[in-house]
Amino acid sequence: MPTNNLTPTSLKHVTIHWNPAYPVAPNSVDELIHRSNCLGTDQRITNTGGGNTSSKVSEKDPLTGEMVEVMWVKGSGGDLRTSKKENFSSLYQSKLLDLQRVYAARAEKGLKSPAEDEMVGMFSHCTFNLNPRPSSIDTPLHSFIPHAHVDHTHPNAAISVAACAKSIEVTKEIYGDEVVHLPWMRPGFELGLAMQEACKNHPQAKGFIMGQHGLINWGKTGRECYELTLELIEKAAEHIEKKQAERGGEAAIFGGAIQTALPEEKRREVFAALLPWLRGQVSQKKRFIATIQDDEKILRFLNSKDAPRLAELGTSCPDHFLRTKIKPLFVGTAPKADTPVDEIVASLKTQLAAGLEKYRADYAAYYNACKRADSPAMRDPNPTVILIAGLGMVAFGKDKSESRVTAEFYNCAVEVMRGAEAIGGYISLPAQEAFDIEYWALEEAKLRRMPADKELAGRVVIVIGAGSGIGRETALRLVREGAHIVCVDLNQAAAQATADEILAKTGLGIGVAGTGISCCGSAIGLQADITKRNSIRAMLDQVILAYGGFDSIAVTAGIFVPSDTTGHIPDDKWALTFNINVTGSYLVADEAAKDFKAQGLRGSMVLTTSANAAVAKKGSLAYDTSKAAANHLVRELAIELAPLVRVNGVAPATVVQGSAMFPRDRVIGSLAKYGIAYTDDEATDSLTTKLAQFYADRTLTRSPITPADQAEAYFLLIADRLSKTTGQIVTVDGGLHEAFLR
Repeated sequence: MPTNNLTPTSLKHVTIHWNPAYPVAPNSVDELIHRSNCLGTDQRITNTGGGNTSSKVSEKDPLTGEMVEVMWVKGSGGDLRTSKKENFSSLYQSKLLDLQRVYAARAEKGLKSPAEDEMVGMFSHCTFNLNPRPSSIDTPLHSFIPHAHVDHTHPNAAISVAACAKSIEVTKEIYGDEVVHLPWMRPGFELGLAMQEACKNHPQAKGFIMGQHGLINWGKTGRECYELTLELIEKAAEHIEKKQAERGGEAAIFGGAIQTALPEEKRREVFAALLPWLRGQVSQKKRFIATIQDDEKILRFLNSKDAPRLAELGTSCPDHFLRTKIKPLFVGTAPKADTPVDEIVASLKTQLAAGLEKYRADYAAYYNACKRADSPAMRDPNPTVILIAGLGMVAFGKDKSESRVTAEFYNCAVEVMRGAEAIGGYISLPAQEAFDIEYWALEEAKLRRMPADKELAGRVVIVIGAGSGIGRETALRLVREGAHIVCVDLNQAAAQATADEILAKTGLGIGVAGTGISCCGSAIGLQADITKRNSIRAMLDQVILAYGGFDSIAVTAGIFVPSDTTGHIPDDKWALTFNINVTGSYLVADEAAKDFKAQGLRGSMVLTTSANAAVAKKGSLAYDTSKAAANHLVRELAIELAPLVRVNGVAPATVVQGSAMFPRDRVIGSLAKYGIAYTDDEATDSLTTKLAQFYADRTLTRSPITPADQAEAYFLLIADRLSKTTGQIVTVDGGLHEAFLR
């Protein structure tokens, strides 16, 4: 029995997070939330978005005023680490128990399987106090276990016991009569009834090992339940480590290493060259974002003797394979370290192409063999996890967050395999059972309830010049439509500031720690000098390592160097203007073209030109001429990159507010040039507003042009709304008639 005296030194495989000083009342919803957060904080205990906790508490019925027993349980779709009160369902315990009669009546009529699914819809009739949170399919497990506080978790150590060929014997060996083994059963009403019966038959039990699934246990108090969870996990982990030591220790894990990994730097080079092609191969139906992992643990598995056998078995825990699919694609021959990168990449493409073809065929055969009359249509047959010996793992998802979770789950699966192999041999779910989970009507209904993808979902957009002005505003505009944004600037700090602003607004930041070389969220900040090809290449490779590829590029970087008082511009300033405003865009396009071609997915580029390209005027000779060249560069690149990539330009007129090209001294110079009154001690914002309005008054719309106005044009050209438009210049100049097409 837990003593409430666990200490950090008494546990090696889990961490105590319970705060005795935390101001929560015992047997309260607040205590349940604290317990849940503590469990979720240790990622060895449960998966992201997985597991659930519950407490049965006394509350006043809002209708009768009487005290009733209410079960609070983590609702569908929540995450234990971040859960708040609104993430928990609240249900009348008595009404949940009454549902057993409804289920029994339907089961007697031979409607057992349909009744399982119908019961989930009945949970809403048990809702306490109009709580809108949808109930989890695990609700009956918590309700029918006759104890006040229940934890259901997915610790790797416990799943190793659950997914072991000798699970019954091992459970007994580890726990004695303290924990009872229950054979695999799909989560739901029937499993809840089985647990209720097992509690009657084993009154001494404190928990169950759920065959090929996880751990569920209980306690009289919330803290007792929490500490029992930790103790049960610790016992399983200690047993695994003991058995592993008896089998030969670290060197014997997965049968030992039979191959070696490429050196780290070379792995980066291979991934950077391979990933755009691979992303294109799996994104034919829907664009995916990649997460790469090549740390010591995953490479230990991939390079081992047993990896081919275990990878083919696939994952066991339903939480895992709903993300990872029933099995990964595995390329089992590690490249040799002395082989040139281009030869390694060519060989891997050949192996992966054949592997993908077989994987899709195997998945279709699995679907056709297991489908039922009412099964949903077959989903995308491409793998979401690809394992390459000597190189690492690539996980795919609809966004960065999902691909990171997919990687996390396969890491958990590898740890489960390690543990299960040590204590008796790993087994996976039978194909039909796995199919019935993957294509469960309730899972399909959950997918259909999800909001529609945003317009740029699954797209990676590189915004060059994102540190300020139009670039920053464009980055902020595009992320609202679901894009992943790569903020690039010559100033690394400015690029990162924009990325941080995006992450703060979206809440899609780092997420899971330690998943290899692409630990990023919905945005990253990178440095690049677009006048240097090697700097561009390095930046693009970083993007590929972070996301697997990219879909669009917006070049908003530019420079304006005015002529001096004599009308002269130095040769070096002339060259710099053309290097940034023209050559830089060409170099970006030329380097990106290789990746666009390898990826084989339609993309877009948007360059920044200017209304000045069509209007000659005194004092901006180099700038105006460079922008005229940029206009024609748009047309030339549209031809060069067709039909895969559309290339267009946005031509702003003078954007003063929010532009890095208009520092205070330039604003003052322009005010003086045009005879606009100002004072030397006047605030910069006031000076900028005066100049912006002066320029606006020269246009037909009489309204200052802002970076947000330009960002809207970039969005339209990057999205598919103008999918048949290429080689064009879209002007956003407020109606500058001098720049009319002629």
